[in-house]
Amino acid sequence: MNGPGGDVAGDDIDTETLVRRVIEIVTNARPMPLSTTVRVEKDELLELLEDALERLPDELRHARWMLKEREEFLAKVEREAAEILDAARARAERMVQRTEIVRTARSVATTTVEEAREMARRLRHEAEDYCDQKLASFEIVLERTLKTVQAGREKLRLTPPPPPDARLVGGDLGAAEGVDEAFFDQDQP
Repeated sequence: MNGPGGDVAGDDIDTETLVRRVIEIVTNARPMPLSTTVRVEKDELLELLEDALERLPDELRHARWMLKEREEFLAKVEREAAEILDAARARAERMVQRTEIVRTARSVATTTVEEAREMARRLRHEAEDYCDQKLASFEIVLERTLKTVQAGREKLRLTPPPPPDARLVGGDLGAAEGVDEAFFDQDQP
């Protein structure tokens, strides 16, 4: 097709360009002498409009295909976003649960340690009391034993030694008379 500027319309021109070309031709058309009516090349305009109509379905199909692809892409992206959000929520929930578990474990550990310390203090005090009681009773036994030993020593100091006996010299100590009297009996006054 030959336009007013001598251009040849090719297959690479889109519908919008053809419609703009028609607008340009009508806008630049010269008025007829003594009239407001403009004179345009009918054949040229019809050819441009027919080309535009022919290309319009292809471009509409292409546009519809692009819209469909866009909608599919958006749906895919929304699904992926939903999956990412679900995964993030699940991970956050696990982290919260772990945090709760850790918090609970720390609380239980603190309570257990405090109970163990309290039990250790109680057992230590009981052991100290037991040892103190045993030592006190042992002290009482030792004091009685010490008093008995002191009393025995006191009696030994006050009791006169027996006279030397001639029969005892060179003889049997058990066979001597009065040997029983020479021994100290702590139970006798």
